[in-house]
Amino acid sequence: MSVDRSDIDKGLELLKEIGWDDGAAKLKETDEQFWEMTVGHLFGNIWTRPGLSPRDREMITLAVLIALDRERGLRPHLTNAHKLGISDDEMRELIFQVMHYAGWSVGAHAISTFKQVKDERDGTG
Repeated sequence: MSVDRSDIDKGLELLKEIGWDDGAAKLKETDEQFWEMTVGHLFGNIWTRPGLSPRDREMITLAVLIALDRERGLRPHLTNAHKLGISDDEMRELIFQVMHYAGWSVGAHAISTFKQVKDERDGTG
């Protein structure tokens, strides 16, 4: 997949807005082509499409990651969701909502991850 430089620039701008600029740099060190697809296509094309705000897209992403029990993906989204105006109470309610459709155990895993991330952010963990 070839990615336009303008899409990468849009993706980098969005990542900066949502607080992920440091994570993108680490990914680039791992594999530059994968980084280009992630930054240029996922964040530069998909996350910047009209119709949903980045906040809405983050809420959807959190719900999917919770439902699929993807802790590795969930952790950075929980860490940075507040930068898009998503409160801790909203994240908690999202976990409660998803667990009733996706399973109690995914809710238990998500609420545990949420507490760890919150404690790290608040300096209590």
